[in-house]
Amino acid sequence: MDHLFESETEASQHAPPAPAASAPLAVRMRPQTLDDVVGQEHLLRPGSPLHRLVEGSGAASVLLYGPPGTGKTTMASLISRATGGRFEALSALSAGVKEVRAVIDLARRRLIAGEQTVLFIDEVHRFSKNQQDALLDAVENRIVLLVAATTENPSFSVVAPLLSRSLVLALQPLSEAEIGTVIDRAVAAPQGLAGRVRLDDQARDHLIAVAGGDARRALTALEAAAAGVLAGMPSEVSDEPDAEPAALRVADVEAAIDQAAVRYDRDGDQHYDVVSAFIKSIRGSDVDAALHYLARMITAGEDPRFIARRLMIHASEDIGMADPTALTAAVNAAQVVALVGLPEARLALAQATIHLATAPKSNGVVAAIGAAMADISAGRIGSVPSHLRDGHYAGAKDLGHAVGYRYPHDDPDGVVAQQYPPDELVGVDYYAPTGRGTEQQLSARVPRLRAIIRRLRP
Repeated sequence: MDHLFESETEASQHAPPAPAASAPLAVRMRPQTLDDVVGQEHLLRPGSPLHRLVEGSGAASVLLYGPPGTGKTTMASLISRATGGRFEALSALSAGVKEVRAVIDLARRRLIAGEQTVLFIDEVHRFSKNQQDALLDAVENRIVLLVAATTENPSFSVVAPLLSRSLVLALQPLSEAEIGTVIDRAVAAPQGLAGRVRLDDQARDHLIAVAGGDARRALTALEAAAAGVLAGMPSEVSDEPDAEPAALRVADVEAAIDQAAVRYDRDGDQHYDVVSAFIKSIRGSDVDAALHYLARMITAGEDPRFIARRLMIHASEDIGMADPTALTAAVNAAQVVALVGLPEARLALAQATIHLATAPKSNGVVAAIGAAMADISAGRIGSVPSHLRDGHYAGAKDLGHAVGYRYPHDDPDGVVAQQYPPDELVGVDYYAPTGRGTEQQLSARVPRLRAIIRRLRP
């Protein structure tokens, strides 16, 4: 984490100090006022709880939930400045119950003297249950104003009592336009690069792509690329106030972050071409090609939820009953994307891709539902047979509803001869299992079931 103060051992402060000139670019560019914040309009509109907190007119503890680089630390800093209270910060990576209680004791003494303490805890999901429980009384009695940040869903990572005492605010990844604004500000701002470099369009687009909605990642990459370009210039030139800005190209960005630019436009042809190749590679059982296209999409910043949706669709469309566990694997990957997010979720996406690519293939599910819906569209509907109709209401039996229905579980084999479809569709077959995978067993079982139900010989 980029700490909010220069030293964790400093005495308590009224607000985080201004970052030093030697601080990382992401720290130097941290917004100092609400007007400087980029993104999160859904949380910062006038009158919203977070807006009131940042303006100093609110007094609620908050859990800021969102991916890295979306402004959680910034919000904590702004809240501290707005309240004018003492500011304390703990990292769940290094603090224990002892440190938590020490801060609370200090805050209690300050409160007696009329001073509020803002306690910022980063990575709060890493706190144990005991550590989180140690905060409860102080939060409930407003001994501290807690601002906790987490990249994991607090519904699963924060204890219920602390969750109920706090306002949960979900921050969203920054859009490409918002990341572009952050980059442009950093290039021009005096506390940033002060106009010493000039980004060409390709370099700017590449920085936006590799950021993946993470402002800190974008600024870190920009700083590394700019340092490389400026280091190649004579110091007497680069330090001259009126010096021509150094050109920063996509090759400089690639060299700085060791990540080649991926030709992939999420709104253009490449988006559709790559995802088409991804699905067709899985359908064709080429696991290596499928992983290539998966890596290409992830590297280019494709929304992992989109990839997960395509995997879930494909599991039924091209595998279906040949391997019924394929759909489970795809749904599980989608849950990991929702609960964990990138970069860790790439492993679940890769696991599901490997599962689907190596699974036996069948389009039997698609063909079956397609044929059934075609009949519906053609008007082949018919009436529900009387013995299958609902018989749980008064007078149903007088209408013949449910009369004569045979309960399959009463038969030793669990299958009885009985008409299920409307008269117009008796004898129509929709599902045709293949001889691949699990469907090899179904290709023998389904005809036997039909024979019993329809009173035919197997």
